Amino acid sequence: MAQRLHLVFGGELVSTGATTFKDVSKIHVVGIFPDYASAYRAWKAEAQRTVDDAQTRYFIAHLHRLRDEAAAASATEELGA
Repeated sequence: MAQRLHLVFGGELVSTGATTFKDVSKIHVVGIFPDYASAYRAWKAEAQRTVDDAQTRYFIAHLHRLRDEAAAASATEELGA
């Protein structure tokens, strides 16, 4: 069974109507989770913790969607071989 990894991260945005971070060096990486349910719980906890800061947002990135195991390896991946 393939892993379906999810990354939870967030930080302060430039404005409430954008998804551009104010300072990318201050992005808070919550962690990588093995399934959507656990990523959602982590996302929700961080979102609730920062509810009073309107410009702080957290996101769930579906890491498993970024990689197609059937596709040929990229040149960068082949450097390690």
